[in-house]
Amino acid sequence: MIDREAPVSRALVIHPTARDGVARSEARLEEATGLAEALDLEVAEAFIAPIRKIDAGRYFGRGKLDELKARIEENTADVAVIDTALSPIQQRNLEKAWNVKVIDRTGLILEIFGQRARTKEGVLQVELARLAYERSRLVRTWTHLERQRGGRGFLAGPGETQIETDRRLLNEKMAKLRRQLEDVRRTRSLHRAQRQEVPFPTVALVGYTNAGKSTLFNKLTGAGVFAQDMPFATLDPTVRAVDLPGGTRILLSDTVGFITDLPTELIAAFRATLEEVREANLLVHVIDASDPDHEGRIGDVMSVLDAIEAGPAHEQPMIEAWNKADNLSLEEAEDLAIQADIANMKAGRAVKLPLSAISGDGVDALVDAIERALATDDERIEVRVPPEQPRALAWLHSHGEIRDSRMDPETGVTTVRVRLAPAEAGRFRAQFPDLAIPQGIGEVEEDEF
Repeated sequence: MIDREAPVSRALVIHPTARDGVARSEARLEEATGLAEALDLEVAEAFIAPIRKIDAGRYFGRGKLDELKARIEENTADVAVIDTALSPIQQRNLEKAWNVKVIDRTGLILEIFGQRARTKEGVLQVELARLAYERSRLVRTWTHLERQRGGRGFLAGPGETQIETDRRLLNEKMAKLRRQLEDVRRTRSLHRAQRQEVPFPTVALVGYTNAGKSTLFNKLTGAGVFAQDMPFATLDPTVRAVDLPGGTRILLSDTVGFITDLPTELIAAFRATLEEVREANLLVHVIDASDPDHEGRIGDVMSVLDAIEAGPAHEQPMIEAWNKADNLSLEEAEDLAIQADIANMKAGRAVKLPLSAISGDGVDALVDAIERALATDDERIEVRVPPEQPRALAWLHSHGEIRDSRMDPETGVTTVRVRLAPAEAGRFRAQFPDLAIPQGIGEVEEDEF
């Protein structure tokens, strides 16, 4: 890992490619450069390195290896960032060949996560992922050391090698972290269960890292969550209550950004955090409309959603919020608006919206789309509340959207036409069984409201 106390290191950022197209490779290189700069590395040079085949021992062939060594020496770099996943042997051999610190994509992302994690759960998750990564790097590191002798006297057999001792210590530390993490996850599950008991629908912001999720979250909630133009500005999920214009209260969640080739260690470690996404009533996929590789980014996000069994493929509704539309040219903005109109007409509701979280343009349309999407499963019912049941009337005003309320002056019975979320309708039936209308009976058509 990179020493935080050391002077700023000069880094060479290399994106090796054999299959990616030019646009995709350039986007990946720009992203890797941003990741390196997020670690306060001084990027001396960043470039794409085409390769014909991958060498099992050093990743690069002999000719490319010498060429890259010359560029490292020319730039007086002391760190080489390789934008791909290296095996432990490849990483060690490259460090020997170039005499510099070599860090691969997984290590780079783990470093950033280690810096940005703030909550106890986030810190534990990152530490567990880092130890899993380091454990695989204990490759014949200590084979020069003699076996430790176990037991007493010369008759005792040979004990553990140093590498076995290190692995055992790492395993023990990882087991301890897992136990601590399980306690934190149990607490988070309790909090989630408590939120689910409160009949507020949940909306999760998802998207590629640096797409503007936290900026949009702040715009919608005024929460003041840290937001900056850098990868993984937000790691730990934040949940805030938001009152929509129509009276619906929602719980809005800002989640960790996704990224291409997210390390498997981190997907596993952050699975509990990503449960916020899987259990949301609605996803808002925030997309950087100005990103030239936005189609590739969308594919990456959908892959991660699929891995955690979330998203449209798993019958979870989603709205696409095309952020940073103010960075587009006039022609690009018009094309996006036309594409959005076509998508919305096909779906019969707003599913694709251009906006700018910075300026606020289009945010009101997004809020309206969220409210309409959440209302599609609502129950529209008519309830007659006698005068001796004022608590039921108050409950309906607190938990539902009252569309009409009329009191009979002779009987004092109030007839309420109300729209309730399915969970709220169930709670009303449970709390006021003498007033509750059986499921499917007494429902009122939308145009009757």
